[in-house]
Amino acid sequence: MFNQAINIIQEEHRSLAAIVHGLKYLVNDARSNTARADFKVLRAMLHYIDAFPERLHHPKEDAYVFARLATRTHEADEVIRDLKQQHEEGTQLVAALHTRLDAYEAGAAGGLAAFAEAVDAFTDAMWQHMALEEKVLLPLARQHLSEADWVEIAEAFGENGDPRFSADAEDEFSALFSRIVALAPPPIGVGPSSHR
Repeated sequence: MFNQAINIIQEEHRSLAAIVHGLKYLVNDARSNTARADFKVLRAMLHYIDAFPERLHHPKEDAYVFARLATRTHEADEVIRDLKQQHEEGTQLVAALHTRLDAYEAGAAGGLAAFAEAVDAFTDAMWQHMALEEKVLLPLARQHLSEADWVEIAEAFGENGDPRFSADAEDEFSALFSRIVALAPPPIGVGPSSHR
């Protein structure tokens, strides 16, 4: 169960990383081409971030991985505190993405620059957060959690349904991830090129 739980968490990180990379790519493309971004794709990406990592992945990390590890060792106390704080800050960064995307789409002066700044802050935070979990937290979890802990973690995360690999085409996240891939231009997805 240990390997299954770790694999699910890491695959969810890869799904989030794909969205983070895509968001950054689209903003950099808009910056360099001075073209308005594809707001439909950007909104789909923000919806994914709201619906999957913010509402499912992070709360389950808090409730299962962090909570179980905190009962098994004090060696992880500092990293758990930092990661929980990052989850809270992530919620604020996502709110800023929405606010600044609204202003950019409405044609506010400096809208692209402000949205790009919010994207930079969010993507930097997500890269640091995932690296801390994978390089520090998960090795501590491997060392200290019991088989029963891993069974519970695998079951909890297994209910999420990774948006890239869900066999159920009707699954909300699978459908949303597929929509992003269909809308986004290469190299992120298979949609029309943003260069006209």
